[in-house]
Parts: sequence; structure tokens; C-alpha cells
Amino acid sequence: MHEQHDMEDGIQQRLREACLKAGIRMTYQRLEVYREVSGTTEHPDAESIHKSVRRRIPTISLDTVYRTLWLLQDLGLVKTLGASRERVRFDANVRPHHHFVCLSCGKVQDFFDEKLDSIALPYTVGELGTVEQTHIEARGYCHNCARQNGSTAARSGRENVSRN
Repeated sequence: MHEQHDMEDGIQQRLREACLKAGIRMTYQRLEVYREVSGTTEHPDAESIHKSVRRRIPTISLDTVYRTLWLLQDLGLVKTLGASRERVRFDANVRPHHHFVCLSCGKVQDFFDEKLDSIALPYTVGELGTVEQTHIEARGYCHNCARQNGSTAARSGRENVSRN
């Protein structure tokens, strides 16, 4: 019980500090959405979170849950998995390949690497289920956005890639 209370305090404290740093209010709705995401290892989608939070806040809208989740991502408290923020993307190239996604403009570019196509996954993945395919999604800033924003992220990213 004491451990559960400490976890709750940690969740509330992380959100409070992030909101304070960003200059925004920490609302009860934001806290409940963050508690819901933090309290599971299931990687829930917005609809699942909405359904669970509505048990505690019957008036919360799905739109509020979505806006809160994007805010939590912007604050660095959650990460997104899968499709981009703006829209689902479709790819007719069904050959093995991977993607680079620009975090600024959203541009998606294919890249190919036979070593990544046949990457050896840890045995623990096999304990979760049968893997049919793997896909690497690298997220960063395309050269154009990095140049426009004067970002050093592009330079450090190239340095990291060239060292590997």
C-alpha cells in the first residue's frame, strides 16, 4: 500500500513540475489522464484511456483526453507509438524497409538496410508472442527542418550514425 502511495505521489509530482516549467495549470483532468497512462504497461490508446478515466470523471470528453495526451507528449511525459500525430500514413512499398520520420514537418522517408531487415531480437520478445516482421522507425529532424531551425540535432545525429 505504501509503495502504491509513493508511485501516486511521484506521478503527481512529475506532472506538477512539468506544468510549472511549461507555465500551464495542472488540472484534475490532466492528472487523471496521466495517472491512467502511468498506471499501465499496456500502451493504451486514447479511446481506452477515455473509457477508464470516465469512470472517475463522467463529464470528460474524448477531445479533452486527446488534447491532454498530446500535451503530455509535448511535456516529455509520454511517447507516442505508431502513427504520427496528424494522420495515419499508408505505404504501398511492401518490400522490407524502414522509415525516418521528421518530428518537425512530419515527412516520412524510406531507408533500406539488410542488417536491420534481419535484426536478431532478444529472446524475451519471443516470450511475448510470434514475430512476423520488424520495422525500425527512426525519429529526428530532416536536414531541411534542422537547417531552418538552426538545430544542432541534425549534426549530432549524423555524428552518431557515422560512429556506429
